[in-house]
Amino acid sequence: MTRRILVVRLDAAGDVLLAGPAVRAVAAAPDAEVSLLCGPAGAAAGRLLPGVRRVLEWASPWIVNPAPAATPEHVQAAVGMLAEHGFDEAVVLTSFHQSPLPTALLLRLAGIGRITGASVDYPGSLLDVRLRPGEDLPEDQPEPERALAIAAAAGFRLPPGDEGRLAVRRPPGVGALLGPLARRRYVVLHPGAAVPARRWPAEHHRRAARLLSEAGLPVVVTGGPGERELTAAVADGHALDLGGRTDLGRLAGVLNGAAALVAGNTGAAHLAAAVGTPVVSLFAPVVPAIRWRPYRVPQVLLGVQDAPCRGTRARDCPVPGHPCLSRVSPEEVVSAVHRLVPAPPSTRPGAVPAATGPKEGPS
Repeated sequence: MTRRILVVRLDAAGDVLLAGPAVRAVAAAPDAEVSLLCGPAGAAAGRLLPGVRRVLEWASPWIVNPAPAATPEHVQAAVGMLAEHGFDEAVVLTSFHQSPLPTALLLRLAGIGRITGASVDYPGSLLDVRLRPGEDLPEDQPEPERALAIAAAAGFRLPPGDEGRLAVRRPPGVGALLGPLARRRYVVLHPGAAVPARRWPAEHHRRAARLLSEAGLPVVVTGGPGERELTAAVADGHALDLGGRTDLGRLAGVLNGAAALVAGNTGAAHLAAAVGTPVVSLFAPVVPAIRWRPYRVPQVLLGVQDAPCRGTRARDCPVPGHPCLSRVSPEEVVSAVHRLVPAPPSTRPGAVPAATGPKEGPS
């Protein structure tokens, strides 16, 4: 008999990608059919995760920024959508600063009988299985391992042979986008980030692109539809500008063929980890690196980790001049790239075979 299980991760794309191992643990259970409830910024990433049968989307007033109004109509839309699927149980995945309880209330109202989550606060009748952060759930651990611990408390564990790395479905072919670079080693620069405090200065990216190109490493610059001006400024005639030309699946394809990625603490870094690509991580310490650095891939972490902004979770840098990242020079980044790219990409372990054409994900 099919067990309809809902996994909840309401954040951005990177957070959803980090939840991937926990999703696979749930999907490995006998007769499990896994649905994933995501926010608007995470739904595309959810469709890339192995083990997911369907992705449901809802903008949570306690997660999304800027937040939608918590009207009766908005809440009832979520309850109705969830009730329609008749889920048997749910696993609510959260980060250390989030509570699962508002989500658990929605799940209860939708008739879900067994709910697991990690809560500092007294959950009353909202959780059937509760982990207590800081007591039976260590806080200073990578986000994928935190999510796996929550799934394990619900009784779900990775199957034999699954090492718990990040993973996505097979990326589509991107030869038409890359042109001649598809047959060469190249480095990807991803200068954007949804949170301004996590961005390395654009002029630093531009100089790094020029230095890498002059050193014989072709550069590809990526970004979303709203970042075309930024990617054009960074490419500046020294790199292939793919700004606005890749959805998340095609970005996975571009990263899968790359020798390395240079990016901040953003979804692109976790997507690179999911296809086994090394990362030069320009990591602003507004959140702890131990929790959100690229997971289990070769990497060089740059950024002043003891800067005054450490642990503030600030969206905009609270320190004039953004010193934690602006002090990292383009030359340091280029040196880090060369540390990660000594060998042809064909020898790199963990790369995902590229498809010859687009591959459809779940609905």
